[in-house]
Amino acid sequence: MDNPLAASAATSQGSDATPDEDAEGKKQSVWSKLGPGLITGAADDDPSGIATYTQAGARFGYGLGWTLLVTYPLMVGIQLASARIGRTTGRGLTSAFAALWPRPVVALAVVFLLIANIINLAADLSAMAEVVRLAIGGPEALYALAFGSISLGLQAWLPYRRYVRILKWLTLSLLAYVGVALVAHVDWATALTGALVPRVHWDSETVKMIVAVLGTTISPYLFFWQAAQEVEEIERVQKDQPLRKAPDQAPAQLRRLRLDTWLGMGFSNAIAFFMILAAAATLHADGKLYVESTAQAAEALRPIAGDAAFVLFALGILGTGLLALPVLTGSAAYACAEFLKVRRGLEKPVGAAPAFYAILAAAMVCGMGISLVGIDPMKALVWAAVINSLMSVPIMVGVMLAASSRRLMGNLSLPLRWRILGWTATAAMAVAAIAFIATSLISS
Repeated sequence: MDNPLAASAATSQGSDATPDEDAEGKKQSVWSKLGPGLITGAADDDPSGIATYTQAGARFGYGLGWTLLVTYPLMVGIQLASARIGRTTGRGLTSAFAALWPRPVVALAVVFLLIANIINLAADLSAMAEVVRLAIGGPEALYALAFGSISLGLQAWLPYRRYVRILKWLTLSLLAYVGVALVAHVDWATALTGALVPRVHWDSETVKMIVAVLGTTISPYLFFWQAAQEVEEIERVQKDQPLRKAPDQAPAQLRRLRLDTWLGMGFSNAIAFFMILAAAATLHADGKLYVESTAQAAEALRPIAGDAAFVLFALGILGTGLLALPVLTGSAAYACAEFLKVRRGLEKPVGAAPAFYAILAAAMVCGMGISLVGIDPMKALVWAAVINSLMSVPIMVGVMLAASSRRLMGNLSLPLRWRILGWTATAAMAVAAIAFIATSLISS
């Protein structure tokens, strides 16, 4: 039964209006309030993201900067809806979907997620292995296996409450791109025009890159991960309860959730924008319009790192890769374990949730296997982003329907302004997917 105080804790429209925080909340630093949103945002700038944004800047200069400005509020809208589901119901997205729709429909959503995640895993592992091979030599296959195994080990044997602290600090590896924009000869007038004045040429190459940017910015695994981590936080913090059971916690938690998500997604999109600027000011300006290897992509960092540009780029790839791998495998494991109704959670030891960790390991092994077939890392990374974009549309529809359901969310269903933002994001992704399919058919 829902707590009878629910009606007094929130309006019937799920308003986010909140009173002043209590004394305990005032003592918390902003950094301590950041968690699922910040990590989700940083994981968005994974090797696939780095490759996609670098390609966009190299090929189109500052012309696609507007995509990051447009996607920021849209990204916040869908991520807030996902996080709100987890915090309000105490369930991940799969369990929330299962409470509303037939199992075959939910199974299809999980399959979409698995396909996108495994392809993304393979692309990220391939990129991480390639930069190590270029740096010190040796077989890429061995490095891909090593990174996959290390990530699995950390997730299995390091408690979530400690692991999450490490993930927070790994996000700082992305700041190198801000440094490039500060020292490179960025044409700020052109960059500002590119950010504020959308220009789209409806050829297959341009549309594919726009879809790739959207797909690496708004990805299915991010929805599942942030919702799952809100559930983890409820289980980790003794006094926390799902908001439907403890509506008195709603004001502070919804405020914290908004802060975490706005800042996390803002960090993600700001870094992505600087990646485009760095590539535009260096690679595009030098006439290097097509980036075919990670070594070429590293040239975008030369203004700040000189001959050590590749080393700095490699550290960024490895840092964000180690951040993204557990998010990709973890979101897949949460989704499948919820569907199968087995114990789950990164806070639990392996013996307490064997099926969950078996799914997590299986996803990683599949990604490792695909990475060993010799795929081109740069092409794979961009295509992974495109696939994320195509797979995200039906899942986003599910997220928005669930977040707006009073049956599921009670009085804390998504407010109108957030529903508008979330549905706008869903429509934008659908239009991009249709445009990609149409231009691909025309050009073929």
